[in-house]
Formats: sequence, structure tokens, C-alpha cells
Amino acid sequence: MIAARDPDNDSTQAYLPDFCAARALFIVVLVAELIAIMLTVAAHDTSRQFLIELSKTSFFVLWIALLGTALMCQLRPYLERAGQTRAFVIAYAVLVLMSLLVAESAWQLTRIFGQSAIIEDTHSSFIFRTFAISSIVIALAMRYLYISSEWRRSIVLEAQSRISALQALIRPHFLFNSMNTIASLTRSDPVRAEEAVEDLSDLLRANLGTSSNRSTLKQELETAAIYQRIEKLRLGDRLTVRWDIASLPMRARIPSLTIQPLLENAIYHGIELLPEGGEVLVAGKKDREHIEIAISNPVAAGEKRNTGGNKMAMSNIQQRFELAYDNKDAVTIDDDGDRFTVTLRFPADESLE
Repeated sequence: MIAARDPDNDSTQAYLPDFCAARALFIVVLVAELIAIMLTVAAHDTSRQFLIELSKTSFFVLWIALLGTALMCQLRPYLERAGQTRAFVIAYAVLVLMSLLVAESAWQLTRIFGQSAIIEDTHSSFIFRTFAISSIVIALAMRYLYISSEWRRSIVLEAQSRISALQALIRPHFLFNSMNTIASLTRSDPVRAEEAVEDLSDLLRANLGTSSNRSTLKQELETAAIYQRIEKLRLGDRLTVRWDIASLPMRARIPSLTIQPLLENAIYHGIELLPEGGEVLVAGKKDREHIEIAISNPVAAGEKRNTGGNKMAMSNIQQRFELAYDNKDAVTIDDDGDRFTVTLRFPADESLE
């Protein structure tokens, strides 16, 4: 089920699923029908028609399921503010009470309209059976949602710790090379040396000083451009970065520290291993609802870094995108032997929340 989250803070973890979502409604209807089939099979009398009994049971169970879903859709914002344990307790009590009210309404309607054959139990027996079955089913559902919430919370906390590690991860070789480049420029080109120091300061601030898990696409691209300028000083003509991003909405929101680590990987694991250097292509496009950004670099045949840094950065980015967008295909990798391409696909969300 889909859990809502604050777009700027993945630590805001919803306790209850989004009952207003079509996916959640489909699951509720499917589970309700399975319960109706189970109840009909358990109570089926061979002297009666199975489909007729199933239709009556399904009608009653689906009414409870749909009304309960609508009720949770409306109450969810208030329950979230009550805290995790209290939210589940209140939700359980409200759903059980709603089931009893539906059962009582069904009984009274059949009595008033003279169709008591629809419900063949006595009043007390019908209400008690509804209470017992709904209490058990709702309790199991609440337990499942609670465990699911705790599991997802642990995943979010783990991802946050990895984000913190990624934010603090500046490869030592990059710092050493940057400082050596700056040192060599202090005598030959003091102006460029000063600019390089400012760029390095801005890059460190972007990597270590961010407090939000989301940033604008403009901020991400500016951070990546700063990194490119620093590496350009060291690699010179061996490094070319082509930016094809004119069509992208710069206010779109994206998980922070995404593009710069990918550009760093493209240079470190691609360009640096090629004696003649090469070109990194950063291309982006936007369709009606999604943005797609691809970072592509040439691959040196038979050359490979003996480090897990590339996998660590990719794992962080893949996990954050999956958590942010509930989509395992948000980050795709294509390695055809000549070029290595990482493609990001995410909603074109420009909200400032």
C-alpha cells in the first residue's frame, strides 16, 4: 500500500496507508471479496445455491470494506497526528464500531422491508457474529499495517544514515588532487587558484551543509557544475562535459546529492581511466508528468577501479529514489561495454512543500 511522505523529509513516515489511493482501494476490495468467499464456503449448505449465498455475503462485506475505506480516507490526517500506537487503536475502534453500525442498519432494513429471509440469523446472533468476525479481521489488518509501518520506518532510518554518509563522502583522492591543483595554480595563475578555492568551498558546503533530503534541479545541476570546474582544472582537455538540459524545469524537486555523485562516478570510473580522456553527456528531457536525466560516460576497455565507491553511491541513489517514488525503475543502469549510462526518472514535482 502507498504510504504518504513529506516531499522534503523522508523521516516523516506515515503510520497508515493512503486509503484514498486507487491502489489501496483495489487491495481492500480484493481482500474483502476473498473474505466473503471464505465465509460463504465455511457456512455453505449443500441444499442452498452457493452463488446466491456468496452474493449476499459479498454485498454485506463489501459495504463494510468500502465504508471503512472511505472513513479511513477522511480520518487519516487526524489519526497521523495522534501518534503511531494511538492511531492504530483509534482506527481499530472506529472500524469495529462502523461494522456494528452497518450490521445493525442491515438488520433493521431487512426487518422494515419484510425481507428477513436475507438475514436468517436472530438479531443478537447476527450482530455478535459480525462483531466477532470484524474484530478478528480488523485486528489482523491493523497488526499487518503496524508491522509494515515499523519495517518501512527501519528502511527509512537506514536510508537516512546512508544519506548522511553520502553527504560526508568526499573521496580523499579528490580532495588531495584538488588541493595539489590549487597549490600549483597559486604561482602560475593566482586568479584561477582563488576561483578554485571558492568552488571547492561551495562544493563542500553543498555536500556537508544540506539539511533537506530534497533540493531543486537547479541546485543539483549547479553543484555538479562546480564539481566539473574543479575537475576540469586538473584534467584539462581530457575532460569534456556536455550539458543537454535546456528543456528541464529548474524548480523540479529531486533527492539531494544525486547528480554530482553520478558525475563524479562518470569521471572517476570512466574519463580518468582513458589516456585520451572523453566526454560525459548529461542529457535531460521532460514529458507530460516525468523528468528523465541520463548521465553517460565512455568505458575504458579492460580497465576497472578496485573500489566499491561506485556501487556505494549507486546503491544510495537507487534506494533513495525507490523510497521517494515507490518505483524500482526510477534508476536504471545500461552498460553496453562502450558507454556506461545511469538514467534517473522521477515525477516533475515543483512543489515547495
